[in-house]
Amino acid sequence: MSSSLNHHHHPIPAQLARPHKQSMAELKLRRLTEHNQRLREDLARPRARVSEASLGLIKYCTGTKDPMLPSVWGSSGKTEDPFAPPEKGCCLVM
Repeated sequence: MSSSLNHHHHPIPAQLARPHKQSMAELKLRRLTEHNQRLREDLARPRARVSEASLGLIKYCTGTKDPMLPSVWGSSGKTEDPFAPPEKGCCLVM
């Protein structure tokens, strides 16, 4: 009797094994589709050449006075410096 019990096991029906594999395949397909969509969106994003972008940045930096860079622009007067403390009192009430 014990030999018949040891060798008698129930195989997993194919109907139960397929849904798991199918759901894994569907999950993988969904992930790939989402990744593909993100890549398409990235590809459609407007681009600028590095040479054009760097030239624009250089023009902006050399043409826009920055009070935080006194070594480049010289010290600005307190009226021009937006970061200077107010001359009268500690705050302005409006």
